[in-house]
Amino acid sequence: MEHHAPPPNADSPDAARPLSAAHPLAGRVALVTGGAQGIGRGIVEHLLACGMRVAAMDADAEALAELAGALSAELAAEPVADNEASLPAHPDASAAPHSPTFPMLTLHGSVADQADADRCVAATVARFGGLHLLVNNAGIANPHSGPADVAAMDMDRWQHMLDVNLTGPMRMVRAAVPHLRAARGAVVNIASTRAVQSEPHTEAYAASKGGLVALTHALAVSLGPEVPVNCISPGWIEVRHLRKAAHRETPVHTDADRAQHPVGRVGTVRDVAALVAFLAGDDAGFVTGQNWLVDGGMTRRMIYEE
Repeated sequence: MEHHAPPPNADSPDAARPLSAAHPLAGRVALVTGGAQGIGRGIVEHLLACGMRVAAMDADAEALAELAGALSAELAAEPVADNEASLPAHPDASAAPHSPTFPMLTLHGSVADQADADRCVAATVARFGGLHLLVNNAGIANPHSGPADVAAMDMDRWQHMLDVNLTGPMRMVRAAVPHLRAARGAVVNIASTRAVQSEPHTEAYAASKGGLVALTHALAVSLGPEVPVNCISPGWIEVRHLRKAAHRETPVHTDADRAQHPVGRVGTVRDVAALVAFLAGDDAGFVTGQNWLVDGGMTRRMIYEE
């Protein structure tokens, strides 16, 4: 199932400011997994604002349909004067939705299935003519998936977590690497600060994200010099407004949560998306194999019980 659409005009702290039509990424092609909601959707919106052509892949068909519906009316809209939250009209906005030049494509598929990975990469290349950026964002986002007693670990749940969060990105790279090499493109993996710090009963999630950080530097060495590979590990990011409608509950972050961060706030999806755009661009040509912590300094703060 495919939908076609573009950038947002979100009433949120993450709403991207208008970017120049001459942005260095304009005209390039990105594929974002887990792109229908949350951090992934924020990345999709930001890359579209940079003038990229973007395919959003997601296993949630309902969320994909909401994404397409929400963004399709926004792409060709003129920016509101003096409104920094407005997005510029995309240079390809006048194209028909099914035209190869229309800048947005949504693809229903799971990173847990190699056939889906192959199909979605092929569909992206067929629609847009190439691939310059793969963002491996899809994953099971529930870190508290383990039992209170490690001896009671459900190994099927353990394996499923690793299959999606760690093997999934490898499936996508496997499918995309010929196209990325041809374009001298880039890979950006989205891990978590839980790759470097933990709470109790988060073994599967921590292992999957720690493994993704390690996979990043292994791929960087294997795919260099043609394809740089980097990782972003977000901390607490507010994504409520970018979830599908049924899941936009009251924000989970409290004033105390915000105050404990050295920067005095939790993160926004723009904090992550802007770094993705940097790592996709030519200015990051000497950066590969790195894990970028986007956490407001929380992993550097000592916390003791008083």
